Amino acid sequence: MIRFENVTKRYEDGTTAVDDLSFEVAEGELVTLVGPSGCGKTTTMMMVNRLVEPTSGRVLVDGRDIADVDPVALRRKIGYVIQQVGLFPHRTVLDNTATVPALLGWKKAAARARAAELLDLVGLDPAVYGSRYPAQLSGGQRQRVGVARALAADPPVLLMDEPFGAVDPVVRERLQNEFLALQATVRKTVLLVTHDIEEAVRMGDRMAVYGHGRIEQFDTPATVLGSPATPYVADFVGSDRGLKRLAVTPVTEADLDPLPKGTTEAEDGAPAPVPLGTSLKDALAVLLQHDTGHLTVTGADGRPLGVLTPAGVHGALRRAAVE
Repeated sequence: MIRFENVTKRYEDGTTAVDDLSFEVAEGELVTLVGPSGCGKTTTMMMVNRLVEPTSGRVLVDGRDIADVDPVALRRKIGYVIQQVGLFPHRTVLDNTATVPALLGWKKAAARARAAELLDLVGLDPAVYGSRYPAQLSGGQRQRVGVARALAADPPVLLMDEPFGAVDPVVRERLQNEFLALQATVRKTVLLVTHDIEEAVRMGDRMAVYGHGRIEQFDTPATVLGSPATPYVADFVGSDRGLKRLAVTPVTEADLDPLPKGTTEAEDGAPAPVPLGTSLKDALAVLLQHDTGHLTVTGADGRPLGVLTPAGVHGALRRAAVE
């Protein structure tokens, strides 16, 4: 859906923001661009909607060179979410959300109906919040409106620049989880810029780790954490990358021990079972809260498949490191 072909951005003062960049983002994929300030990740994203023009190379969206597309028409087909949200303070939440459909010529009733649908989708009851103004919302609520507005015209591509960076950590994690659940439904092609390695790991189907103007590694979070391509990547993701891998490594049947015989969970005082595919992080968090030493794991039909133990967690991490 998005392809960069040998793209370079060099400014008049000689600064090279992006140097010979080539990568692809598949349709429906969420790719995080992560790196320190000034590494070129935001410049990369802004070239997709032509807010920044490349010095050389090509950027293609859905197979078409965007240099041949009118910038205004292009931007109206690409959702854009920024950290500061950028809502119009004098317009209601409903009218803010309906902005792009209105610009595209939708009838007012249709644009407002679509806005109400999207507000409901992001967890804001339009009957309650639609008539409010941005100043009457919390930071997390404004961010949800920003996401709803970006999705209102059903764009195939969504660009997100530090979208959850302006809210506190608790709200940020909740918004991240809510967006991932939303993405599972709408399946947009997403580029998400962040400086936070935890967010990049949590959100990305794949992640691009930037050095200065270049991508040092582009792979799944599990691979980046388990097999850093360079010393730079290893240093950037941190010495605790083994712990970070817990969040992106699922529990599989190969990690389980047989069910203990002649016991029940009620007799054991064991925690409630978790389904296969649960992240090792979530499974270990439950396991550590109890004294049983094991956690029952169930299949899709709800039947127990086996138990996860601390040794099983360790084995799963070792397995993931070599896959």
